[in-house]
Amino acid sequence: MKTALITGATSGIGRSTAKRFAKEGIRIILCGRRKKRLEDLKKELGVETEVQILSFDVRNREEVFHSIESLPGKFRNIDILVNNAGNAHGLDPIQSGSMDDWDAMLDINVKGLLYVSKAIIPGMIERQSGHIINIGSTAGKEVYPNGNVYCASKHAVDAINQGMRIDLNGNGIKVGAINPGLTQTEFSDVRFKGDSEKAEKVYQGFKALQAEDIADIIHFVVTRPYHVNIADLTVMPTAQATSTIVDKN
Repeated sequence: MKTALITGATSGIGRSTAKRFAKEGIRIILCGRRKKRLEDLKKELGVETEVQILSFDVRNREEVFHSIESLPGKFRNIDILVNNAGNAHGLDPIQSGSMDDWDAMLDINVKGLLYVSKAIIPGMIERQSGHIINIGSTAGKEVYPNGNVYCASKHAVDAINQGMRIDLNGNGIKVGAINPGLTQTEFSDVRFKGDSEKAEKVYQGFKALQAEDIADIIHFVVTRPYHVNIADLTVMPTAQATSTIVDKN
């Protein structure tokens, strides 16, 4: 039985990936800040597979390492790491952007991914096996108006993904990124700071990707034969051509 650790597992892509993995009999470590949600999801998925929860904030280096080091024996050998935790905060031009928002995006999207990876990679190197999936974004492939720092954080994920694959080459570890376009999750609620009406408008007039769509892709990626590594995959809804060109009707 393989073991997967998923960050940002309490909602959206992380939650859907956990459900898909559970259905396939993969042992799961659910990570997130909202402990009640983690407990509820553990109860739901526990009928299908073995589940462990870790409640920590990826921005907190000490919490990350302490939590992962606390894992019981059979959960220690992590075969699959899904670096999914990430957020967009605000949609402001650079001159009026909130520095708190900037800190949150860089700390979660970039440093959080690095901290979790740093805690898990040594074990993968020791076993000479493992698979790391970094969840990026189309925002890591282009820059759109008012995207500035969020796009910068996802461009960093793109660079880290490439650097990881180079540095870990020869250690039996697969490294790849999934870069979704417009996906209907809590993403826009967070970006617009709880303004659900504004968030809903983002997805009106077309069929956005769903979290389950990305979970299906992640499952496909991790089930390829050993010699096949999906290094970098970009996926958008059919209605989307770029970050700013979307067919809405």
